[in-house]
Amino acid sequence: MNNETVNQRRSNFWLDTLGNVFLACVFFGLGLWVGRSETIFPYLSGTPRTTPAEAQDAFVPFWEVWTLINERYYEQPVDPDLLAQGAIRGMIEALGDDYSIYLSPEEQEMASASFEGEFEGIGAEVMDDNGAVVIVSPYEGAPAFEAGLRPRDIIRGVDDTDIGGMDLSTVVRMVRGPAGTDVKLTIERDGALFDVIVTRGVIDLPSVAGEILDEDEEKIAYLRLRRFDLQSDDEIEAKLEELMAENPDGLILDLRSNPGGSLTAVVNIIDQFLPEGVALIEKFGNGREEIFETTDEGLAEDTPLVVLVDEGSASASEVFAGAVQDYDRGVIIGETTFGKGTVQTWDSLSDGSGIRLTIARWLTPEGTWVHETGVSPDIEVVIESDDPFRPDEDTVDLQLQAAIDYLQNGSE
Repeated sequence: MNNETVNQRRSNFWLDTLGNVFLACVFFGLGLWVGRSETIFPYLSGTPRTTPAEAQDAFVPFWEVWTLINERYYEQPVDPDLLAQGAIRGMIEALGDDYSIYLSPEEQEMASASFEGEFEGIGAEVMDDNGAVVIVSPYEGAPAFEAGLRPRDIIRGVDDTDIGGMDLSTVVRMVRGPAGTDVKLTIERDGALFDVIVTRGVIDLPSVAGEILDEDEEKIAYLRLRRFDLQSDDEIEAKLEELMAENPDGLILDLRSNPGGSLTAVVNIIDQFLPEGVALIEKFGNGREEIFETTDEGLAEDTPLVVLVDEGSASASEVFAGAVQDYDRGVIIGETTFGKGTVQTWDSLSDGSGIRLTIARWLTPEGTWVHETGVSPDIEVVIESDDPFRPDEDTVDLQLQAAIDYLQNGSE
């Protein structure tokens, strides 16, 4: 990769994110954990402080309603900040995009704090799906994971309170809390309702783990990536150096229940496994495209590769899996992924509030958009167990075993 491309990537470091990174990427970092974003709220300098000329006619009814409320509403005075925040929320909601949201100053402060270290919560990434709070992925090893919560579970109640009609930020405030305290969640799964007690904890788990599996005189490197955060690319590089020093016969990269994260991290990590070329494409609303590229200097470009995914693999995990498929670099084993194909940024507003706004689609190197469809595995292996990472004593991790078998026997 030339210096110009590298510098361009660095210049975009604080602007581009993916991810298995929704509203909860920040809010639930304090309540329901999600992967970290790399964007640190740039302030929107130079934005208009009055209604732009081209929008004046459209906003005449807005000011009419503002005046009527302030003159006629039966409880006076009306808080202008409350009205303004409600108007902004409505404007964002009118986009009809589950991943574009507004944060009040208090919510923005919580969001900013979630980037600074440990988190207290239950450990699950969530999204607003047409008014329903849906779990994208419980974070492996976190309280939500230990309690048996699963991707696509719907939260219907918190501590015996029906949350129907509540916005996501309100639900977040109800769920978050100090480590060691309990929260009761009413969960809908496959049409059935049941309660789960989750004990909140401190969420500060490493993103990368790995080991050498000795399988019938063959060495297979196993690498588990739990999220794509700002340190994951460095952690992957360090672990790969350790594993590749053993000269493994094959490599398994486990992205199951990985909710995504940083765009920069996933591009750098793809670079370790794929040859020089396109890693992904961002396509913006005005038709402009930005291409992210890899080099030919990866540590594991030639080692036979299997990638494990499931329905909890989202966003950056899907970027990786899609690139592997497009380059025919390895085999994807597991279940169809979540299906998030958009890019968001965080921006601070002048009053301390902020918005998370979808700014682009991301496409695989061959131009495929996986939004709402996901990445289909090359070899489907469905696990019915609530916990594929901790099978019962009499069972095995079928997806992991399928990966081992493939590396030992190829496509036979």
